[in-house]
Amino acid sequence: MDTKLDHTQTNENAREAVGILEVMEMIPHRQPFLMIDRVENIVARESATGVKNVTINEPFFLGHFPARPVMPGVLIIEAMAQTAAVLVVETLGEQALGKLVYFMTIDNARFRKPVVPGDQLKLYVSIQRQRGNVWKFDGVGRVGDTVVAEATYSAMIMDS
Repeated sequence: MDTKLDHTQTNENAREAVGILEVMEMIPHRQPFLMIDRVENIVARESATGVKNVTINEPFFLGHFPARPVMPGVLIIEAMAQTAAVLVVETLGEQALGKLVYFMTIDNARFRKPVVPGDQLKLYVSIQRQRGNVWKFDGVGRVGDTVVAEATYSAMIMDS
């Protein structure tokens, strides 16, 4: 079944949500490195919201830290990047086929509060600019109304 038919569109550039199966069609990441469960409020050429339901079953909690599990900050940034990759694919459409999104820079990364099992991490990503195959994004991670992380990062879109 084409999952694209299940989404309500508010305008020609917006999609309400992309579930995990479609996320896996859009980006190459797989468990244990797939850091998002869905992407919501996608507005092509503008913004998207990634969702990560953090559970105690995450493999990184085995070592970070067994007595007091905390999601590593770099994985929060990776979840932002995966959300941005879905946004790029949504923006480029068929032009994105056979392409990968590679990190180039991470600037102004800040980690404000630990993310722990039971949290629902929402990743608010917006396109700051795009020049050729280089894209720059702003990302903010929140648990509820609390900002837990933020960063500005850039990525290059390349053939796989």
